[in-house]
Amino acid sequence: MRLLICTCGAASLLAMMTSCAPAPAPAPADTREADMKAVRDVEAAWAKDSATKNPDNFAKYYADDAVLLLPNSPILKGKQAIAGAVKEMMSDPNFALDFTGTSADAAKGGDMVYTTGTYTMTMSDAKKKPMTDKGKYITVFKKQADGSWKAVADMVNSDLPMPAPPK
Repeated sequence: MRLLICTCGAASLLAMMTSCAPAPAPAPADTREADMKAVRDVEAAWAKDSATKNPDNFAKYYADDAVLLLPNSPILKGKQAIAGAVKEMMSDPNFALDFTGTSADAAKGGDMVYTTGTYTMTMSDAKKKPMTDKGKYITVFKKQADGSWKAVADMVNSDLPMPAPPK
């Protein structure tokens, strides 16, 4: 009898403890579609601003601690370094940049989106003649505290063949 009372008492205590436990928090809403649309809109505005050849308009899409990976160049760390490199490129009279996102995917957490796309960029070669490069890119955007989306990592990759090494 004593074992039955202890067992019933333990079962009652367990039932009371579980009934007092807080209910699990509801799952956050899935905002991935809205996040991807927001980033696609940011990327379209960024592409439009790049045509102005204004380095500040171009760099405003980067977070302060962003990184940019360009071919044949060291990693550019921080918005100021990126703006400096972009200013130099945009000062080229033959400079032109066009890019278009082709895909986007978002994290379930609602704080990160990455895009991929293609670009065409024209700059002057060593003889000051226009030279056009075509390639692809990947950009990682992070939602900022104010709800805006900024690029935190950006990498471009040319479709052109690498020159042969010197013999």
